[in-house]
Amino acid sequence: MVRLEDGTELNVVRTGDPDAEITIVLAHGYALDHRSWHKVVAQLAEEFQVIAYDHRGHGKSAAATKETATIEQLGEDLGELIERAVPSGQVVVVGHSMGGMAALAMAERRPRLFRQRVLGNVFVSTAASGRSETSLAWPKAVGKLVRELERAFGPIVRAVREKIEPTKTAGLRWWLFGDQPDDADVELTADMVWGQWPETVALFRPAVDRYDREAGLTVAKEKAVVAVVGDEDRLVPESDAARFGGTSVILADAGHMLPLERPAEIANLIREVAARA
Repeated sequence: MVRLEDGTELNVVRTGDPDAEITIVLAHGYALDHRSWHKVVAQLAEEFQVIAYDHRGHGKSAAATKETATIEQLGEDLGELIERAVPSGQVVVVGHSMGGMAALAMAERRPRLFRQRVLGNVFVSTAASGRSETSLAWPKAVGKLVRELERAFGPIVRAVREKIEPTKTAGLRWWLFGDQPDDADVELTADMVWGQWPETVALFRPAVDRYDREAGLTVAKEKAVVAVVGDEDRLVPESDAARFGGTSVILADAGHMLPLERPAEIANLIREVAARA
């Protein structure tokens, strides 16, 4: 655990050489946790120090509140995590989906830290506009079910969870993956999402919907930037990759969960950013 200034403890998993010159910091997506990076970590751990962590309110980190469930707060958390967990050396920040937004918020709110310590960013399946990553493309029946249950969460949800999980998982498979996902990846993703659902899902949804990325993009473009999107991503259009102002990459036959679907390609892009910097 890394304890932040406000007392919040973030769950941090450190892999690889702690004395490495470059540390890769992995920020996960909305309603997921650090486990979404496990395949990427395995690809990189022999070359770098790799840190994957759980955002506040997610995984094994401390809970968030209505006031702290914001992208701006996640950006502050990321900056403080770098200062406390990686006190020296350079970092490459890799953000998936909401984690990419947290990286943008860190660049905007902590520009001195960003300019001094961050070699570059890899934005994975991150929307470059205000387009909501939480409300697009749900199959209508599943989306309606989830919205109704979000409003009713509490004992009622817990009572019916076993009955609705197969339907929800089928929705997740369609929503977050390409056409031929690995069953184990779908199961892991479902485990992560339903572990945060409904409280965390409902708590962070307004923040993801309203976050303005423009100021963070302006600062992030000062360093090496790679933005990667799957051509079957139902949340982030391919055209958004080019809006980050660096290298844009479109991965064929892949959906939104690129850290699980295409870990080798993501690891190679991270290596390229580290080498270029």
